Amino acid sequence: MNCCIRDGRQRCNSAYSIALHCGLLSTRQFRGSSLIKISEDSPSQKVPRYVLAVAIAGLAILLRRLLNPLLGINNPYHTVWPAVVLSAWYCGLGPSIVTAALSWLGVWYWFIPPTGSFSVEDPKSVVSGMIGFLAFAGLIIALGEANRRSLAKSRLAEEQVRRAHDELEQKVRERTADLNQANESLRELSSRLQQMRDEEHRQIARELHDSVGQLLAGVGMNLAVVQRQANQLDPDGARALSDNATLIEQISREIRTISHLLHPPLLDAAGLASALRWYVDGFSQRSKIAVELEIPQEFGRLSNETEIAIFRMVQECLTNIHRHSGSNAATIRVREEDHKLLVEVTDTGKGIPLEKQSELSSSGRTGVGFRGMRERIRQLGGTLAIRSDGAGTVVAATVPLSDSETAESSQEEIA
Repeated sequence: MNCCIRDGRQRCNSAYSIALHCGLLSTRQFRGSSLIKISEDSPSQKVPRYVLAVAIAGLAILLRRLLNPLLGINNPYHTVWPAVVLSAWYCGLGPSIVTAALSWLGVWYWFIPPTGSFSVEDPKSVVSGMIGFLAFAGLIIALGEANRRSLAKSRLAEEQVRRAHDELEQKVRERTADLNQANESLRELSSRLQQMRDEEHRQIARELHDSVGQLLAGVGMNLAVVQRQANQLDPDGARALSDNATLIEQISREIRTISHLLHPPLLDAAGLASALRWYVDGFSQRSKIAVELEIPQEFGRLSNETEIAIFRMVQECLTNIHRHSGSNAATIRVREEDHKLLVEVTDTGKGIPLEKQSELSSSGRTGVGFRGMRERIRQLGGTLAIRSDGAGTVVAATVPLSDSETAESSQEEIA
């Protein structure tokens, strides 16, 4: 029984220690909880227990009278012992004393000769029997009260543990809600930053094409005028003029390429399919990697966010293939299936090491490129997965399509 008390207190103290350590309960709450004591019963609760104690004593005396023909005057306390035990176990200290006292008086009056009075014929034996009964009854009452208090303390300890557990759960729910709200705010901020970066790329691409490109075109025309008079220059001057014209053409091509990579104009004008075909052709020429693009010939238009997310995903995957995989070939598959857009980029390179795959699978330690791909796809409500082994790597994205996107694609295919 003491072990139960110690266990209950230990569980309670452990729960409060955890709560204090985690900062979920204040010191004042802990002190208030640790000073909770066993509450005393109200008078309305005491009366029924005393009535029950009196009834138990009366039933014990009545049972003894019924068994009197069998038991006689020997051992008159036979039936009152269970009454004292029952009262001590269930009714408490005061009622059990009442039961013992009433049982003692009842036995003395009805079963100790001469019966029907409080006089005694053999004072020595009667008094010793009474003292023995009262002593053992007191021991029973003490044990019962100790047991009752132990159970009450154990229940109190369990109640304290339950309250601490409930408070901990409430605090955890509140902090989880705060964390989810903070994560959602971070996602919204990340989405906004992605949109701002795409818009900035679009503006820079337009400025490079419209401003810098036009200036270089003007310089090229001026050099063309000078070249028509190159016969008036010495050989070194004519050669320098020719080199400058070549450099201007090269710079113009580089500016055009950078502008288109920042934001391909075909993505806005003709859609994802045309932009991917243009980019794949240019990438294959620059990297000497054979890239096969599998996309329906009449692939419809999607939302601007979906088109730019898929284009950036393909762009990042091909860049990683060129830098890391060592593959000389790649395949891009784009198709619609069950109101979903499925995109796969496959290579035949050396694959991704297992430890790197573990990092990519987690949301914490991932590269900037892969994190950007995953975030773009997640904002569209899709998923991004990587499968890799010694035979190559597959990056697969699944993006749900709205009814309007699916309908528009179907209309274009029919047309």
